[in-house]
Amino acid sequence: MSEARQGPLAGIRVLELAGLAPGPFAGMMLADHGAEVLRVDRVAAVSDRPRTDVMDRGKHTIGLDLKSPEGVAAFKDLTRGADVVIEVFRPGVAERLGIGPADLHAVNERLIYGRMTGWGQDGPLAPTAGHDIDYIAISGVLSMLGREGDKPTPPINILGDFAGGGLMLAYGVLLALLERGRTGQGRVIDAAMVDGAAILFAMFYQGVRGGGWGPRGTNLLDTGAPMYDTYETADGLHLAVGSLEPQFWAAMVSLMGLTDLPDRGDREQWPALKKRLAQEFKTRTRAEWEAVFEGSDACVSPVLSMAEAPEHPHNAARGAFVEVGGQSQPAPAPRLLGTPPQDLSPATRLDDLSSWGIGAERADKLRSQGVLA
Repeated sequence: MSEARQGPLAGIRVLELAGLAPGPFAGMMLADHGAEVLRVDRVAAVSDRPRTDVMDRGKHTIGLDLKSPEGVAAFKDLTRGADVVIEVFRPGVAERLGIGPADLHAVNERLIYGRMTGWGQDGPLAPTAGHDIDYIAISGVLSMLGREGDKPTPPINILGDFAGGGLMLAYGVLLALLERGRTGQGRVIDAAMVDGAAILFAMFYQGVRGGGWGPRGTNLLDTGAPMYDTYETADGLHLAVGSLEPQFWAAMVSLMGLTDLPDRGDREQWPALKKRLAQEFKTRTRAEWEAVFEGSDACVSPVLSMAEAPEHPHNAARGAFVEVGGQSQPAPAPRLLGTPPQDLSPATRLDDLSSWGIGAERADKLRSQGVLA
């Protein structure tokens, strides 16, 4: 892996305390744009951790025993030259270890301390366990997801863990870096997945309270409408229809050769319209329908599998996926035009910590004590 990072975050150093997906995802987002990210894992986990994990790309790794005084002292020394710490423990754990915000700001007042939790640092649920599904449940988000008459359906763990958690934490780090440029002072970021999931649905809270959004699965964007849903094709695959605007709808039905359709503006006709579209889409394969809609403004797209997506002509032309360690994975986003591509190599162990303030002699001693790997 190249030592010289490039991009808007070049020169920014991040210590990422090992944890589940949201923390590493935030670290990946920063590394993708030039930050030097050092992942601090448990000593035993360094040899076990797969180096091909997409969220570890572009990073270095070490193992450090943070339950020992020597490990805590070493971590504090690492923070002297760091700009950011990403911490993913339950509230109070970092303080008990001696690496909480106050402990580290005493060493480096410019440090940005990003805390990633599900419930946040305070509130009655803060000390309890939870997962993405729990966070989006009490935020009200989960109640919105699913088809009419069916139970709420969690969209895997994308809304709480990744969008509401890791991405919001990365955004908070950027805000704090901008502020530090003016004030010279660090900042503690309380990134809670429950908060992040809620703000992603800001528009829909307004819609529900204003009466413009009905029960789950009956609305324009939640599979209630015939012009915004998925349909099965003759070969058991699917198409995504997003022909919301009248001109796009007209383009779609014209290319399908459909006439005498019910009025799409009449919600009472939506079930009949859906049934008619479903029948028609089942008459051809997905590939045949792709050919029908190619180059049009019908807003009809194939529902691709994860394996198919990198091969789609549009994704291939844009380089939307890259090969890293023999695996295809999404390229960094968003794109800053004119910025050279990053080295996205799988994570490598960092043996020389001298640039982080720990010399070779001390590092050897820590290794001999089993504190550093």
